Amino acid sequence: MTASEQTTRHIRLMDTTLRDGEQTQGVSFSVNEKVNIARGLLQSLKVDRIEVASACVSEGEKKAVSEITAWAAEEGLLDRVEVLGFVDHKRSVDWVVSAGGKVINLLAKGSEKHCTEQLGKNLEQHIEGIIQTVNYAKSQCLSVNMYLEDWSNGFQNSKDYVFGLVEGTADLGIGHYLLPDTLGVMSPQEVHDSLTQMMQKFPDQEFDFHPHNDYGLATANVLAAVGAGINTIHCTINCLGERAGNASLAEVAVVLKDKMGMQLSIDETRITVLSRMVENFSGKWIAANTPVVGADVFTQTAGIHADGDMKGDLYITELGPERFARKRIYALGKMSGKASLINNLDELGISLSAEDQAKVLKRVVKLGDSKQIISSEDLPFIIADVMESKEYHHISLMNCYINSGLDVESTASVRVSIDDEEYQGSGSGNGGFAAFFDAMEKILKRREFIMPALIDYEVHIPRGGNIDALTECIITWEWEGLEFKTRGVDSNQVLAGCKAAMRMINLRMHALTSI
Repeated sequence: MTASEQTTRHIRLMDTTLRDGEQTQGVSFSVNEKVNIARGLLQSLKVDRIEVASACVSEGEKKAVSEITAWAAEEGLLDRVEVLGFVDHKRSVDWVVSAGGKVINLLAKGSEKHCTEQLGKNLEQHIEGIIQTVNYAKSQCLSVNMYLEDWSNGFQNSKDYVFGLVEGTADLGIGHYLLPDTLGVMSPQEVHDSLTQMMQKFPDQEFDFHPHNDYGLATANVLAAVGAGINTIHCTINCLGERAGNASLAEVAVVLKDKMGMQLSIDETRITVLSRMVENFSGKWIAANTPVVGADVFTQTAGIHADGDMKGDLYITELGPERFARKRIYALGKMSGKASLINNLDELGISLSAEDQAKVLKRVVKLGDSKQIISSEDLPFIIADVMESKEYHHISLMNCYINSGLDVESTASVRVSIDDEEYQGSGSGNGGFAAFFDAMEKILKRREFIMPALIDYEVHIPRGGNIDALTECIITWEWEGLEFKTRGVDSNQVLAGCKAAMRMINLRMHALTSI
């Protein structure tokens, strides 16, 4: 196949999240969830076909299929909704018809071992059952596709059986023969060679490839299948499926387009939306580094990468976030550089001098040592904290241990340095900050330092509600009729208050030494 022929091909995707994907351990979609996923796949993501259920499973399954087919009929999409059925003459067919379906994907045995040991039949007997079921399905106005279950092992172990199965059913009007690597055992070369032989043997038949990911080769095997001439690929959202799952729709779509020049029907900007929907409904959360849809896959962490992007898009590829309605993020943390900070400041519309940028970056790196990632939402708190006032260092906090428990007073053990002299103290109170404040009061009494009155205590976190977000604590103090505020920022809410208190003490000590 020439390169020019490759680029003009249109590859169809059949999504089986609602059938094969639901075989994931612990996943069971409700009726409403299945309907919403089906609508999202066909109407929003625009996949070519969907497989939504297995026949004869339960009344709940039939209700879901009925609602999906009713909606699809109204939208003119009914011929793109498929249901798995079995070689059982009327039973599966009647179930699909009663649920409003128009397409049945018949599950035949694609390996001789499965046929003889699981069914207890020979090839001729199995074909007789298939003919009976297909003819009945046709009489009920159903379109029929046919799976060759365990085709990959069947082709390796008993090729003549596989050829005989297709030859014996070739005149039945089957639309697609669906060839699954049921146990995910094939390598890309094996996929290419086996499918090439199938298509050379049966040039008039339409074959789909249905990969599984047991060896982590599902996406690579898709490339091999398409390279061999297959035009329809089966996949699932978020790689859902039994054991290691099926091929990931996101990976398949992007790789076919970028690496093979194929055309697809799907709307790439909806891939992430569908991924999040399936995450929420399935309860199976994808890793942050999952290609295309993972939370972190468009995040640059190293400062050198941010610098390269700023100077010439040196670390930007065709696999850009904008394709998927996402944004590139430059993470803030201990590996951040000046470029990472500038990118985040630009995003927030904040301008700082070079000197102030250096101060903020120093604080970001320091915080990064104790907090994995600082988000752009944290940045205004850090800037306000750093820029609030000139820092004084009459007193510094060397160690602070705070313990709290249910229905018991909190306790604090504190060690500080005051003008290069160490002091230790302990305190207790109704909460961690109260215990810290009590300990500091006791220590400072030795220096004849009187604490101002605490007038107000505010705690803020950035919008978004991340549980590990930085906390900003602003405390209003009163001293001799005058009010003033100090700010502390930390990922620990109590320590943010402690830092605000330490800043207040330094300000008061500086005022006393200036008299």
